[in-house]
This record gives sequence, structure tokens and C-alpha cells, in this order.
Amino acid sequence: MRRGEALTGDERQEAVEPPIRPEARLPAAAPATRPRPVTGSPGTAETTGAGTLGGKHNVLGVYVDALDYDATIGKVLAAAREPRPFTVTALAVHGVMTGVRDRAYNARLNAIDVVAPDGQPVRWALNLLYGTRLRDWVSGPELALRVVGRMAEERLPVYLYGTTPRTLDRLRAALTRRFPRLRIAGTEPSKFRPAEPGEEEAIADRIHESGARLVLVGLGCPRQEVFIHAMRPLVRAPLLAVGAAFDYHAGLLRPAPPWMQRQGLAWLWRLGAEPRRLWRRYLVPNVEYLGRLAAQRAGWWRPDPPPATDRRAEFIPV
Repeated sequence: MRRGEALTGDERQEAVEPPIRPEARLPAAAPATRPRPVTGSPGTAETTGAGTLGGKHNVLGVYVDALDYDATIGKVLAAAREPRPFTVTALAVHGVMTGVRDRAYNARLNAIDVVAPDGQPVRWALNLLYGTRLRDWVSGPELALRVVGRMAEERLPVYLYGTTPRTLDRLRAALTRRFPRLRIAGTEPSKFRPAEPGEEEAIADRIHESGARLVLVGLGCPRQEVFIHAMRPLVRAPLLAVGAAFDYHAGLLRPAPPWMQRQGLAWLWRLGAEPRRLWRRYLVPNVEYLGRLAAQRAGWWRPDPPPATDRRAEFIPV
């Protein structure tokens, strides 16, 4: 399934905001309970009662789930089997800092069902502030691969949304080679623009008609989080935001060496690959992240997370 023409890579989309429109719902879509974190202090778990390994925790004002791969995958598969609305993202430092600087975006992050810790620095924050003892972070590309493998085992169809037609072609071929039993219900490239009136509903209709039990969304942070937040009421299946996973698994990007990932230096690898585009994303926010984390740990700064909101953004990147 193909709609529209894409212009460049999935992280080059620039969003422009149209007016907010009333939310529409598919007639058969049953409401699903969203997590509502409670505010706590370092050393105290801020749980929703729905999570394992400690629930949601305030990291610089963004609620991050203390979950590992198995727990995150289990939640995605449970929603896919029913199916029911569910949203998941793996959030790295860039996403956390975007939330710190944009309170409206932060409120939407705090409404996402699972915000997994992507990257060592976010895992370190959970362990340092709350003693979660997480042994590993949840990488978006790795999470996507593991979830797709499980979906293939259970013969549950998957929908791929985002990036360019060329990348989707390569990705589809790579995934079906790796997982011969995988059922890809449909693919749809990004339009690299904001949604037009009624467009989100049309996208949801195409996903519904495909029979997909999972939607992988590769629009790049922060666009993909805005997208899954807006689409949650419209889609009876989990929406999993996977960042650059499409480019990695299509063979267009190389992952950082394991030793760099263990040392929290995956960002440096990405920066070296695309310095012109990514230096603003990584250099200043990373330093600010460490400073704010130290202040939160010392008790000099107590971030006040905004309440989770169901209100959609004024623009929805598609």
C-alpha cells in the first residue's frame, strides 16, 4: 500500500501546525486505560500499577517507564493480540530534552502508554534517581526487530508507516528475508508535511482495512511521538515509534559498535556519521541533560511534570 511521495530521510521532516480538529474514533475501538503517573521524589517509585520493574518515573519532568526488553515486548504483544489501542516509544536524551523545553510536547509524552529508556544515559538516570537496577536500555531499532520477530512467530500482521518509498522497499525485503513467516499488511511512506483535514482518519482507515495488529512508525523524534499520540484514539492496534530503526534495518545506517553503546556513546557515533545535521541535536542538549540530572539527583531542582493530556497537537506530521 503506497500513498504520496516522500522527499528525504525520515528525520528531515519539518512539521507545520494546522488547527486542532475534534478527535474521531473507529466505531469498534474500545477505550483503553492510559497510565497516569503520580509525582514522587528520587528514591520513590512513581508507579501506575500497570508497569513491571517499578512503573513510571520522573526523569527531568518526563515520565519514563523502568522496563526492559521483555516487559516492553510483552505489553506490545498483549495489545496486538486483542487488539486494542496502545502507544509505545523508546526515548533517548534528545527526546527527554525536547520534553524539558516544550511543555505541551512533554504532556503528550506523559500520555504515551509506555516510554521505554533508550540509551545508557536514560537508563543511568532511572538507576541513579530511583534505584531501578535496570541492566539494559531499550534501543528503538532493537526493540522493533524483537517485536517483529515475535509478531512473525504468532503470524500477526504488521504495518510499516514512515520514511521514504525506497527505504520501505529495502526494509520490507530485509524483514521478510530475516523473518520468512512475517506478514506485512501494508506500507505507507511519510508525506513529509502536516496532516490535512481528515487525513489522520484516512490513514487509520487504511491501517484498519489492512488487518494490521501492529503499526511501526518511523518518523523520527519528536514527530513520531506527536503522531502516535494523535493516532491512538483512531487505531485498534499498538503504535510503536521506532526512530531510525527503518534506516538501520534497511541497511542505510550502521549501528554504533557495542562498546560505544555500553559507554553511552551511541550519540557520538551518529554525530560522526551526520555532523552537519545532528550537532545541534546532541552537543548542547547532552550537556544540559547531565547538568539537570545532577541537579535533580542533588535535590537542587525538582522538575514538575505536566499532566498527561489527550489533547492532540495543533499539527500532526504525516
